[in-house]
Amino acid sequence: MKNTIASKKRSRGHYSKQVILGIFDASLMLIIAGAGFMAWIYYSATPAASQLVTRKIAQTSTIYDRSGENILYELHGEENRKIIKHNEIPDFIRIATIATEDANFYRHIGIDPFAIMRALKVNLQNNGVRQGGSTITQQLARGAFLTPERTMKRKFLEAIFAFKIERHYSKAEILDQYLNQVPYGANSYGVQAASETYFGKNAKDLTLDEAAFLAALPKAPSYYSPYNVHHSELRDRQKNILERIGDLKLASIDEVENALVVDTFKKVKDHRQPIKAPHFVFFVLEQLEKKYGKEFIETGGLRIETSLNYEMQTLGEEIVSRGAERNIARGATNAALVAIDPKNGDILTMVGSKDYFDSTIDGQVNIATSQRQPGSSFKPFAYAHAFELGYQPETKILDAQTNFGPDGGGRNYIPRNYDGKFHGLLTMRETLSQSLNVPAVKTLYLASIDGTIELAHRMGITTLNDRKRYGLSLVLGGGEVKLLDMTSAFSVFAAEGMRSPARSVIKIVDRSGKILEESKNEPQQVLDVQVARKINSILSDNVARTPIFGPRSSLILDDGRIVAAKTGTTQEFRDAWTVGYTPSVAVGVWAGNNNNRPMKAGADGVFVAAPIWKEYMQKILINQPKETFIAYDTFKQDKPVQIAGQANMQAVVTYYRKSSGKKISAERAAKADPARIKQEISYVPVVDGQPSLPRNSFSIAMPSPADPMYQRWAGQIQDTNKTEKK
Repeated sequence: MKNTIASKKRSRGHYSKQVILGIFDASLMLIIAGAGFMAWIYYSATPAASQLVTRKIAQTSTIYDRSGENILYELHGEENRKIIKHNEIPDFIRIATIATEDANFYRHIGIDPFAIMRALKVNLQNNGVRQGGSTITQQLARGAFLTPERTMKRKFLEAIFAFKIERHYSKAEILDQYLNQVPYGANSYGVQAASETYFGKNAKDLTLDEAAFLAALPKAPSYYSPYNVHHSELRDRQKNILERIGDLKLASIDEVENALVVDTFKKVKDHRQPIKAPHFVFFVLEQLEKKYGKEFIETGGLRIETSLNYEMQTLGEEIVSRGAERNIARGATNAALVAIDPKNGDILTMVGSKDYFDSTIDGQVNIATSQRQPGSSFKPFAYAHAFELGYQPETKILDAQTNFGPDGGGRNYIPRNYDGKFHGLLTMRETLSQSLNVPAVKTLYLASIDGTIELAHRMGITTLNDRKRYGLSLVLGGGEVKLLDMTSAFSVFAAEGMRSPARSVIKIVDRSGKILEESKNEPQQVLDVQVARKINSILSDNVARTPIFGPRSSLILDDGRIVAAKTGTTQEFRDAWTVGYTPSVAVGVWAGNNNNRPMKAGADGVFVAAPIWKEYMQKILINQPKETFIAYDTFKQDKPVQIAGQANMQAVVTYYRKSSGKKISAERAAKADPARIKQEISYVPVVDGQPSLPRNSFSIAMPSPADPMYQRWAGQIQDTNKTEKK
């Protein structure tokens, strides 16, 4: 028995030993194979480090208009790179670069495990790529040998190349190569070209504040460019770099403190490199950098064909400049314009200010993509959603003084119309055409704030995302939007509910002729055709808008062409808008002051924005065939309006003689002197099987009696023949 047990123990021991030996052999084989694979990668499957100085230099990328013939901008490669020697590179730019990109540069062997771990921690904490762990050597290797794709394979090869470079070159040579290659924006590659571009001096003469300024740019050259709008972000980044230099003791305390008090922006030269449509160009570059990365775009030798129509762009710039000069008398110093093709979303024109290079008006700020309040130009979204719910252009709504109750600040919200009057019973067609405020607020209430914002988002508005911020004043322009978004959204009306997202790039071809990207916009139906046609009909109805705007406003074209348009003016005349369209083009115009300073009283959208819009529309359409909007299917008003989830309300009008108080028929009231007649309105919810209502009843936009707002609206008795000044 004991022998049997001992035999089993020996057997188990022998088995365990064999397993351990097997694992050891397998591990050894894996190590040998891994080492062999690494050796093969290092010596055979990757280029020699010597190719760093013999490689093909990056080529210029060029941005064209839609014709492919007009060059808007060139992003130079070697043509704007000046290689300088080691003794021509100042120590200030060396220490600023090391402090910014790679504090352990002189201590690592090509990769920095601690930097990688820090970056991994930050990225995990933020659920995304917020920080990179690449050393200067890795960045040099990536730019010299690799594509911009963000994959594990690329990171692995990047590390291999970094090891090779570190073995082949000294630290000084590696840093020199990097500083002669890195892109600094504004088509400047290498520190010498950047120094000349931004400060008009040789790199060897850079001061510490200037060196930190330049070191801040490579992370995102278009974003941080001093010729772009993110000045505060660039200033903060420069300050952080200088403080980092002090923390690392790369410069003396006095040098750092002296650099911190210098306003480096005052030293920056005007950006005079040839550029056409600069606001549009920088808009395109920011989009492409996010998609492909800065180095690939700026050094890849790409042919970038955009959506811009250069003839329309030039015309837009001229008209905006003239219009803005005229508007100075009304207290407006600037204007912007966007044109979009409703059929495909192409941005045909983008004029972000009257003069990109005019610093007195902050001309570099692109108003086309800035957030501004739209005033009444937002009203069509509320009406469109009301029509989605079942209301009709023929549905009547009462324009009377109305207290909508406490707003977000606790005060009663009692909006007024622009003309200070109330106009009684009107159709929704009339109230939108005449841009009356009280009916618009009522329409938003009935349509709902959330539903209206959801519709606006469907149509292309990208702002208004914090819905708790907005109350009923939203319909009067109480939320910030972008001119580009508004023009794109109005183009959905023009395209009968079909949305094509705004498009700026049509095709990108690399240096070898390979098509990297070719945009094919596929329109989607985001709004019912009949709803879009109703808005088109209303916004092109000059007769309906005449009581407020007059018969010959700037919203009609001289050749009688049918166009739809909506104006907007914000409180204290800070923003003036006109957005309008035909089936083939949508155009939005903004006028005002970039610093939000109010214009003079009376500087309405119809007076400061509409004339620019009209002149541009007439010029671009002069040789185009006249188009008309398709009529919508009319709704028979002898039936109650069917609103999902709401009571169907009818209004009953009763007429009295003022002198006697005697009730009279509607027919007799129509023949009598209006000044002698008084009318009262009562509201009746319509239910199935209800007996016929009197002939003098009609559908009206009203909340149901169960709605807390009903009493506030129903309590109004308004003489529709009296438009008393309030």
